[in-house]
Amino acid sequence: MCGITGYLAPGNGRRAEEMRAVAHSMADALQHRGPDSSGVWVCPMQGLALAHRRLSIIDLSANGNQPMQSLHGRYVIVFNGEIYNHRELRSELVSCGKAFRGSSDTEVILAACEEWGVEETITRCIGMFAIALWDTEKKDLYLIRDRMGEKPLYYGWHNGAFLFASELKAMRQHPSFRDDIDRDALALYFRYRYIPAPYCVYQNTYKLKPGTILRISAAGKSNGAARASQVETTYWSLPEIAEQAESVGYDGTSEEVVATLEHLLKQSIEGQMIADVPLGAFLSGGIDSTTVVALMQSLSPRPINTFCIGFNDGRYDEAPYAREIARHLGCCHTELYITPQDALEAVPRMPHVYDEPFADASQIPTFLLSKLTRKHVTVSLSGDGGDELFYGYGIYGLLFRRWRIARKIRIGSRLLRPAILQTVRWMCNADQKQLGVVDALLTADHPIDAYRAMVSVNNAPSDLVLGSREPETIWSRRTSWPRLSCQENAVMALDALAYLPDDILVKVDRAAMACSLEARIPFLDHRIVEFAMRLPFYMKFRDGTTKWPVRQILHKYVPRRLVERPKKGFGVPLSMWFRNELREWMRDVLNRRNIRDSGILNEDAVQRYVDAHIERRQDHGQILWSMLIMQCWLNDHGRRHSGAEGELCGRTGITDVRAP
Repeated sequence: MCGITGYLAPGNGRRAEEMRAVAHSMADALQHRGPDSSGVWVCPMQGLALAHRRLSIIDLSANGNQPMQSLHGRYVIVFNGEIYNHRELRSELVSCGKAFRGSSDTEVILAACEEWGVEETITRCIGMFAIALWDTEKKDLYLIRDRMGEKPLYYGWHNGAFLFASELKAMRQHPSFRDDIDRDALALYFRYRYIPAPYCVYQNTYKLKPGTILRISAAGKSNGAARASQVETTYWSLPEIAEQAESVGYDGTSEEVVATLEHLLKQSIEGQMIADVPLGAFLSGGIDSTTVVALMQSLSPRPINTFCIGFNDGRYDEAPYAREIARHLGCCHTELYITPQDALEAVPRMPHVYDEPFADASQIPTFLLSKLTRKHVTVSLSGDGGDELFYGYGIYGLLFRRWRIARKIRIGSRLLRPAILQTVRWMCNADQKQLGVVDALLTADHPIDAYRAMVSVNNAPSDLVLGSREPETIWSRRTSWPRLSCQENAVMALDALAYLPDDILVKVDRAAMACSLEARIPFLDHRIVEFAMRLPFYMKFRDGTTKWPVRQILHKYVPRRLVERPKKGFGVPLSMWFRNELREWMRDVLNRRNIRDSGILNEDAVQRYVDAHIERRQDHGQILWSMLIMQCWLNDHGRRHSGAEGELCGRTGITDVRAP
């Protein structure tokens, strides 16, 4: 696990020393991702610089340092992640006559590119990765992101320079970087709690989508003209995988499903347990993390190190279950209970950790868990991904129960709709979000439309973000949805395509990397993902039981009484804290002067949310957290500009949007 960054600025005329200084500055911003060593490679003739920060996991010697050049000199690489099948690829390459200097997976990628070419190499790799690769012969720069989006990669053109990095903080160190805030992206943030790919909080900066290769051709270019030679290709498409899987189908028995999944999980976990440093696992006590730990322990002759966070509020606390599970499996278990004060002390770090506004409140326990874990190990396996693949979220069942009811009353609902909404508002004290969900259920043609309303924190975010116009995303662009006849599988596939990489994986990667901890996710091995996509819905949800095949595996290792209980999730009691321990802090951050000075949010709307929540008229915990995180982010990044200064604008071209 590492941090990568660099830039391509054709024709900028900088000397090698100047280029190195800039690249080192960019890399140093990523020191937390790679505290063990750093390196820079420059090509002044092309205006190219590649920089790297290393967290040593495999081949701890200097042979694994980056940037690294291929044996014959054609390719230069900076690489963040792990290739779990690098030993198998190495053996195949040795049989082809390739020689190696060390034992790192980075060197395997370079040799494979020389032997098979870039695209075939990537399709052969099993792992998580973000790669920048320079072809010295063709003068092409490749940016490559793994299939599921486990590893981040930002990029963008700024004043004639093409910049890229694992995190935005590195790009901000380049003198050409412009930090103009994109209000339209903030509208997306206030809907989803995160900014979906490819958008970013800054204008002209983007997230590379999972399963994508971006090629920048610099051959014969100068003065930034290389921008015209930018080509993006998809080497692995989850919607296509899901559609093909449904068309082929699966005719195996239930026993075969369980046996195949157990084999694939063991294969994935065994590969991800390879490391030259101490290794452990997050253990929440839930189905997925317990399954991962149980299989890890079955493959290990020594007790697995496990780590857990607990809460004094029993509604959120699963630590006692994790403790008992660890004891049953024979693990070496460590836990930490956190308080509202712990959360408050962690909040100031969140804007720096996440780089752009990000308001999944479980970011705090995830960060504190990572901090605890890093005191003992350098690599930790996680159970993320199982919910999106095997129908694990409780909201799925809620969606389809509501959808079936709504379908029965849709006849005539167009005429009755105003009356229904007014009744819901009066009887349930429904807020704008809840009314949006009811409206979507009454009018939507597909459950995904209603699901989008359900997962949205705010169904009219442009009313909150001044001067914004909410752009389209995969959630609202029907042509991007997986075309599946099974609606349940379609909703899960969309979550795996959008929510998983843009929320869950961002949360885990940034929290872990802020602590110099590598997080690995066995469920996201693409062979498991492809197998899950082949399974019919009744193989995932059976007899009222979610994640049916995963549970069948787990029951072989852990008694049912320890794992069969309602899912709590990995959250924090925000709503309660905002009315008690964190109330004064919230009021201080969201006071009218702060909101007015930032010039981004509707001041009156913010105060309505604050007052309604504190007075217990409605629960606005999530939207308040989104506002708090954004204000903290603005403070952290020194953005105290009004809209009239023209530095806070969206793609709509509005520059003076300050409310009178």
